[in-house]
Amino acid sequence: MSEVRFFGTGKPAGSRETVPWVRTRLRTAPGAACALAVLVALTACLAAAFPRAVDRYEDAGLRRAAEQARADRTGIEVYAPQPSPMLRPSEREDVLRPDVLAAQYAKVRAGVPRPLVLDPGQSTYGVRTTLNIPVPDPWLPRPTGRPAEVTLVAQAGLGAHASVAEGRLPRADDHVTATAPELEAAVTVDTAKSLHIKVGSVIHSPAAGRTLPIRVTGIVTPRDPKGAYWSTHSILRTPSLIREPAPSVDMYWFGALLVAPEAAPVLLATPGRPERYWQLAPSERTLRARDAPALRSALASLEAGPALRKLRLEIDGPVTELTAIDGQTEISTDLDEVLITYDRLRESVAPLVAVAASGAGTVAVVVLLMAGGLTADRRRSELALLRARGASLPGLTARLFAETAVVAVPAGALGLAAALLTVPEGRFPYAIAAAVAVTAVTCVALPLRAAAVHRVVRVHTGREDISSVRPSRRRTVAELTLLVLAAGAVESLRRRGTSGSADDLVSLAPVLVGVVAALVLVRLYPLPLRGLARPAARLRGAVAHLSLARAGRTSASAVLPLLALLTALTTAAFGGSVLAGVQEARDHAALLAVGADARVETGAPLPSGLPDRLRRQPGVSTLSAVSVTSEAKPENGALSVPLVGVNPADYAALSSRTDMGAFEAARLRGGAAGEAAPALASTATARMYGTRPFPVLLPDGGTLTVRITTVLDRTPAVLGSDFLVVNREALSPAAARPTTVLLSGTSLDGTAIRKAAPKAASVHLRSEERERYVDSPLQTGAEGVYATAVAAGTGYAVLALFLSLLRTAPDRTALLARLRTMGLTRAAGRRLLILESLPQAVLAAVGGALTGWATIHLLSPGIDLTAIALPSADPSSTGAELRTDALSLVVPAAAVLLLAVGTGVGQAWWSGRRGSVQELRAGDAR
Repeated sequence: MSEVRFFGTGKPAGSRETVPWVRTRLRTAPGAACALAVLVALTACLAAAFPRAVDRYEDAGLRRAAEQARADRTGIEVYAPQPSPMLRPSEREDVLRPDVLAAQYAKVRAGVPRPLVLDPGQSTYGVRTTLNIPVPDPWLPRPTGRPAEVTLVAQAGLGAHASVAEGRLPRADDHVTATAPELEAAVTVDTAKSLHIKVGSVIHSPAAGRTLPIRVTGIVTPRDPKGAYWSTHSILRTPSLIREPAPSVDMYWFGALLVAPEAAPVLLATPGRPERYWQLAPSERTLRARDAPALRSALASLEAGPALRKLRLEIDGPVTELTAIDGQTEISTDLDEVLITYDRLRESVAPLVAVAASGAGTVAVVVLLMAGGLTADRRRSELALLRARGASLPGLTARLFAETAVVAVPAGALGLAAALLTVPEGRFPYAIAAAVAVTAVTCVALPLRAAAVHRVVRVHTGREDISSVRPSRRRTVAELTLLVLAAGAVESLRRRGTSGSADDLVSLAPVLVGVVAALVLVRLYPLPLRGLARPAARLRGAVAHLSLARAGRTSASAVLPLLALLTALTTAAFGGSVLAGVQEARDHAALLAVGADARVETGAPLPSGLPDRLRRQPGVSTLSAVSVTSEAKPENGALSVPLVGVNPADYAALSSRTDMGAFEAARLRGGAAGEAAPALASTATARMYGTRPFPVLLPDGGTLTVRITTVLDRTPAVLGSDFLVVNREALSPAAARPTTVLLSGTSLDGTAIRKAAPKAASVHLRSEERERYVDSPLQTGAEGVYATAVAAGTGYAVLALFLSLLRTAPDRTALLARLRTMGLTRAAGRRLLILESLPQAVLAAVGGALTGWATIHLLSPGIDLTAIALPSADPSSTGAELRTDALSLVVPAAAVLLLAVGTGVGQAWWSGRRGSVQELRAGDAR
């Protein structure tokens, strides 16, 4: 336990009194210790949870990518051609025996390099024919007269991956040879249904100089149809109707016959050219994003590298040992392409997440430093007295460090434990490092600040308020350095953007802008106070003048609270703008994909009463019924252009409301008999046909002459880049019948709209389309990070102001008690405390809102939110940019102002409940 030793107390020479420092301080100020512990625990929890949360959503994103890619792309196949014809027949047959393949399968699995982990339940091996075998049986379906074709597969583990629906599993003798007279097989339920196969059916396959009958002994149902066992080659469970390439019109069925693994040697007698294969299924549950580079390296080594060579060397051997895999053994997989696609998405999202993490982390560090600085400022007299009575600077610093560590270390450990419980997945070392960093910053903030202030022994100091103390040269140099760094970060971000890997300086751009703004406002803060002090002095009351005078006498150490406030408000505003930009981009993309809030369309004319029924559905405000003809041919040519017949008033209102090609309804009116009908056209269509009148051939044989009067970029009724829009009255009654209804409204009921629409109609809702754009946990995880950054920024801003007000609360309480002894009323005291705290709060709130707004506009050219907002494969993606979010600008600033006013009112009320003498004693004690 650290101790403080007081000298010169009147005791005999050599006598000294020892007081336990840490225990005394904790007993003297338990509230401050508890507040510091809560701050450290919360900050350590957030810091430790962040890297684990990133690991969790990145791992989930990789697993989702693997699931969406399906087993036929993620599976790893090791395959070898049929045994060499140079071998004796018995040796060729023995190479295909199950026991030999099983031994080789074990070696193949052992040769897979880490970190690639296989799923033994879905991995398998066997023998299959590589050429389709036509079967002449006439009872098999023949859509165009061409015989059906089959593939024979002897795959291990059929009984474990399928349940028998009818019959039994196929069997074969352990020593069966290629000359076997008959073969047993099973088929899946889908294959049996499509190819009209029943238990007992016999399929005749051509063989070497004979016909090989294959008797179906059972029909099986896959237990996990989507698993790698069945889905790596989906033909095993589901037959295909093959269409020959044009100009041929032939179609034929192709299915799989599942034979017993012991019957694999019989496949040598067929013309199917059998091959051996070892089918490896990666375990999706063990895929981790941080292992992606190592996974790609392992796959490259397997496909054409050391792992493949080692695999061949380890399991190649003399033919007589029956363990050889031919030297032409190859390994193929598309898992590396899946990893590359995922890495591209992750590399697009990571810089945006780094910006949010840098902002929230900087705010947390500033608040921790501010807490230590305010504590040092509050205890300035105490520490100055200790220095005057002989305490050394190293000893004082060590005792302050111990005092803080006793509180911060357990709080940091508690925060770390809470983070580990809240986010159970992710890397442990990063979480520990983050919690340790928070604890270390907290422990050194107070000692370093005290050492800087009390390095010279002095008891009395002059005025050090913000209005009188001029910034030192060192501070000016530091501020100019930060200004240069902020300018460089902003320019770099605007030039390079976040599409690639951003460095630390670029990630800190929003925070640096907030820091520079805070430093500028601190320098400007005394100017309005001096300007208002003189007019306030002429007022009859003393409250306004006194409050401004006290606000101007705020300690120069107020730079840290103001810095924390502006940095936190800027971080909250930037994070809110990111979320707003993501939401707006998804809304806009969904609108482009649907054309309105809902779309009901068919390829044929809609029932006449459908628009009225849809108009009465819940949430529908307006609708526009249009006729869309996809096969209209301008100038009787070969090119088709969608022709849309609309009601000018309804369609103009819809276009204006959706901001998709707004126009005036009068543009489509006119065109008397014999004249060309006015038309709206896309840019591409107008460029091709010009503004002269030209005929349009309709599918019913009629002709409409149109003249393009307005060129639009897009229109709600057509989702493509080519269209013509005309007045429906210009069309024939048959061509004018609506085929599409576009609905507008809020909270549309998709179930009710689908119920009112015909069964043949397709119904698309903008809200449902919007949900489709979130296709990866990477996107939702990044959104969660920014939502947390907004909440953390707002919370730390409120906390910074609260700590600042709490630091000066004893002085304000004592002042209020003295003034009450001089006749100050409670209402006047309340106004005094509110007006005294408002200047800093107003400066922080207004400055934070303006800084956030300026940061968004400065950085928006370099911030691309497409990776978070929209799917990477969406062809309609038009990009997503930062959007100013009023709530993220106003709400944190309003919270700061409300806290300042609420604190003043609460302190005035609490002081009124206590006597003036007690308040004066409390203030003197402090």
